[in-house]
Amino acid sequence: MVFIMAKKKISANISFKEATVSETATKLGIDNTPTEEHLEAMVTVAEKIFQPLREWCEHPIRINSFYRSKALNMAVKGSLTSSHSLGEAIDVDSLGEKTNAELFTYIKDNLDFDQLIWEFGTDLNPDWVHFSYTNENRKQILKAIRKRGKVQYHVI
Repeated sequence: MVFIMAKKKISANISFKEATVSETATKLGIDNTPTEEHLEAMVTVAEKIFQPLREWCEHPIRINSFYRSKALNMAVKGSLTSSHSLGEAIDVDSLGEKTNAELFTYIKDNLDFDQLIWEFGTDLNPDWVHFSYTNENRKQILKAIRKRGKVQYHVI
């Protein structure tokens, strides 16, 4: 299935390559190939959150990070419990007239999710938006901030 998916799309607007590409993985020679279970999760988060969001905003959305193997996640200093390593999370950035804040608000008000994170930025607009989807969604809404060089997450 992984070989077959490499030729296909995760969703209407996400290619397999876009979901798995990583400059860090390439530079360090890290295999970032998802398992069958990860692929299923990737298709689900794309179907439940990304595609409805993309259709609503009617313009491209950049995927900053989607699937990260455990080795890649360690290399980028991701959380040990990162949903990216399970194929359940996507970090996005608006490429059109809708702002990241508008993407965040649309997800919060209209879609089911496990976590929704306002990633850094200002009180008016995050630098990017993180969202995840699981079988048991918590609807957890957080804001990531840097304090004294460390990342903190606050419930909002």
